Amino acid sequence: MTTEDASERGAHFVQSLERGLTVIRAFSAERPSMTLSEVARATDLTRAAARRFLLTLVDLGYVRTDGRLFSLTPRVLELGYAYVASAGLPDVAQPHLEDLSARVRESASVSVLDGDDVLYVARVATSRIMAVAITVGTRFPAAATSMGRVLLAGYDDTGLTAYLDRVVLRPLTRFTITETAPLRTEILRVREQGYAIVDQELEEGLRSLAAPIHDTDGRVIAAANVSAHANRASIEDVRRDLLPVLLETTARIETDLASVARRDAHS
Repeated sequence: MTTEDASERGAHFVQSLERGLTVIRAFSAERPSMTLSEVARATDLTRAAARRFLLTLVDLGYVRTDGRLFSLTPRVLELGYAYVASAGLPDVAQPHLEDLSARVRESASVSVLDGDDVLYVARVATSRIMAVAITVGTRFPAAATSMGRVLLAGYDDTGLTAYLDRVVLRPLTRFTITETAPLRTEILRVREQGYAIVDQELEEGLRSLAAPIHDTDGRVIAAANVSAHANRASIEDVRRDLLPVLLETTARIETDLASVARRDAHS
């Protein structure tokens, strides 16, 4: 920052925070991994300063390193989740979930990624069809859930590969995908078709359908789902009867979120 730039800041301004955020923003789809020297050049910091910020971010869990290359971890999504929550996603989504649940007579939810888990932020339950009661704040491994796969499909190829390289795939049921190659294939299918169906991988007897919720820039920021008991609904039933209504719901949530964003931008 130049002296002139600094003079325009108030006495409250914390330059180290600005520089730390600059380091985070230096990573992108084009630059997913960088050496210390590359980070220093990208941020116009000295090598010593860039090293301090990078190692601090490593300690905090926002950056990982193999000793030479640095890259972001999914924990940076917590920063995005803080925005999503403050922007009112749960409040915006709740009435739409209530309408969805009433129309299909099934439970409905909205979740976001928090680390490698899905975190439920809105929920309407018609009946308990899982052994574990699901409420706002419930977490499940993203890999075994329909909402998780929709959210993982929103990663770019580099982010998806990093996720698959580190995730431990545990067999939650006899149907759970526990190998990374078929999981990658499934996530890429979800990315292409725009929705996910998970058949009894999280809990036997449970089928779940999810679709993405996008922000105004087209990024996947959340997912919505409906769940049905396998004895009541085949996969074809889920696709035929639930998918159109779910897609209508996510479109309405996106419209309302865009309206909130425009209102806040002009307030």
